[in-house]
Amino acid sequence: MVRQFFFALAIAVMAMGFMTSDAARAGAQETNLVVMKNFAFSPKTLTVAAGTTVTWKNLDEESHTVVSDTGLFRSGGLDQNETFSFKFDKPGVYKYTCSIHPMMMAEIIVK
Repeated sequence: MVRQFFFALAIAVMAMGFMTSDAARAGAQETNLVVMKNFAFSPKTLTVAAGTTVTWKNLDEESHTVVSDTGLFRSGGLDQNETFSFKFDKPGVYKYTCSIHPMMMAEIIVK
């Protein structure tokens, strides 16, 4: 009986560890999100590791774009709740803007 209790306890603890790991992974993915809200990119600067995919999501009612200043990536017009993703393979600083609203500027730093 005692052995069964400890076995059940061990399984419960392992399950909780897996849930924590899943939650941690979900949180890590969310940190690679840039939102467009109130005619601004947020965060304005995002630092990620090489090999990371960054996703931009438009929360404004107006369309926005995500356009690299070097032409490396370019989204089409993103309507409200639409997303665009790009994988950053090489370290560097990647500046971008919204081509519709040029005052919207931000950067991705890849280490």
